[in-house]
Amino acid sequence: MHKFLMFLFCVVMLSRHLSGEDTGNYYTDAVFDERIKTVQLYKEGWNLSYPVMKLFSDEKLILHFDLLDENIEDYYYTFYHCSKDWVKSDVFSSEYLEGFPENPIEEFTASFNTTVNYFHYKLVFPNERVKLTISGNYILFVYADGHPEDPVLTRRFIITEDAANVEIDMHRPLVSSNYNTGQQVDFRVNIGGLDLTDPYRNIYSFILQNGRWDNAKKNLKPDITGGNELIYNSLSEENIFDAGNEFRYFDIRSIKYLSEYLVSIDYLAPNYHIYLRPSENRQLRPYFHSQDFNGKFYIASAEGRDADTDADYVYVYFTLPSSYLQSDSRVYVMGYLSDWKTGKNNMMTFNQSKGQYECTMFLKQGVYNYEYMVVRNNVPLTQSGFEGSHYETENDYMILVYYRNPRDRYDRLLTTASANTFNNLSR
Repeated sequence: MHKFLMFLFCVVMLSRHLSGEDTGNYYTDAVFDERIKTVQLYKEGWNLSYPVMKLFSDEKLILHFDLLDENIEDYYYTFYHCSKDWVKSDVFSSEYLEGFPENPIEEFTASFNTTVNYFHYKLVFPNERVKLTISGNYILFVYADGHPEDPVLTRRFIITEDAANVEIDMHRPLVSSNYNTGQQVDFRVNIGGLDLTDPYRNIYSFILQNGRWDNAKKNLKPDITGGNELIYNSLSEENIFDAGNEFRYFDIRSIKYLSEYLVSIDYLAPNYHIYLRPSENRQLRPYFHSQDFNGKFYIASAEGRDADTDADYVYVYFTLPSSYLQSDSRVYVMGYLSDWKTGKNNMMTFNQSKGQYECTMFLKQGVYNYEYMVVRNNVPLTQSGFEGSHYETENDYMILVYYRNPRDRYDRLLTTASANTFNNLSR
C-alpha cells in the first residue's frame, strides 16, 4: 500500500512540474510557509555543525523551527533519498527506511514572555520510530497534518559510510588570475580495501565551501589515478573558490543593552526594532582577520533561560551606504539567515535620498553572521560586490566522495572529510 502511495505521490509531483504548477524545489533547503521561521538542522551536541552523520552510528541530527501563530498545528515528517545531484533517487522508502515512513513531530512548546507569540518545534532523528539504512543525500520533508504533498519546510542532510580516507591540501591558486583572491582545494582519496567497479568512471567528488551547495564544485573527476589513490590537483579552475571575506556579524542576544555594531534598540509596540551601524564597503580594503562562524547563526537570549522559547523576534535594520544605484544588479543580505537564497525577505532597496541600500529582516534573538551579495543577471558576484575576496580568508571545506555501482539505483556516499584554512593554507 505504501509503495503505491509513494508512486502516486511521484506521479502527482511530476504532473505538477510538467504543467508549470510546481511552486518550488522540494529537494533543497526551503521554507514554504511564511509563518515558519528560524529553521536549524545540525548534529546533536554542536549547534554550529553541518548536517552530516555517519551511517549506523549513534550520531543524531536535531531540527528546530518556530511557528509564528497563536494556534498550534500538528506537523509530520518523512525522508526522501536523493542522488548526488539532489534529484529524488529510484529506491523505495522501504529500502532506505527502517520503521514508520511518516511520523508526527511530538515535541513542541509555546513561547514564554515574548512580544511575538510562537510555538517552538524540535525533532531528533534517527529515533525509535525511524532509522535510515543507506548512505547518500537525504531530504527531511515536514508537512502539516492532512497535507502530505505540501511541505512547510525541507532540509538537506547527508549520511556517510566513512569508508575511505581523504587527505586535503588547501593553498593559493596556481592560476595567476586568482592568486590573491582565491583558494584552491586539492585532495587525495584512498580507496584501498573497497571493492569498487571502475572507480574513475563511477566515483564523483564534490567540494563544499562553508557547507554551501549553491557554489559547490560538483562531479569532479581525478586528475591522476594510481594504485588505490585518486588524486585531484587540477591546473584548471575546477578546484578553485573565491575566498571571499570574513563574515560580518551582529549580536542581538539582548534587547536591553547595545552590543558592537548596534546603534539603537527601540520598542515600538508591539515589537522591538534594532538598528545596525551602517556597513562599510570592503571591496577595496585590505584583508583583516576576525573570528566568525562562516555564515551561520545561533539562537540565544541574554535575558532568558531557554532560548528556544524565550528568545524574542525583532526587526533588524541593515543599511549599506553607496554612492550610486547598481541599476542592473540586486543586493541581498546573505548567509544561513537566508538559507543562502535570494528573495523578497533579504533583498535590499536603494534609498536615493539617503544614498544607501536598506533591508529589514524579522529575526529571532541570537548571534548572526552575514554578508552582502550582489547578483547580476542571476549570477552572484563575489569579487566585484561590496565584500572583496582575499586568499587569507578563513573558510571551511568539505570533500564528499560518491560512488555509483552500475548495478545499484542510488549514489553511495563513501566518505566525507573536512578542513579549515586557518593556519592550514599553504602558500
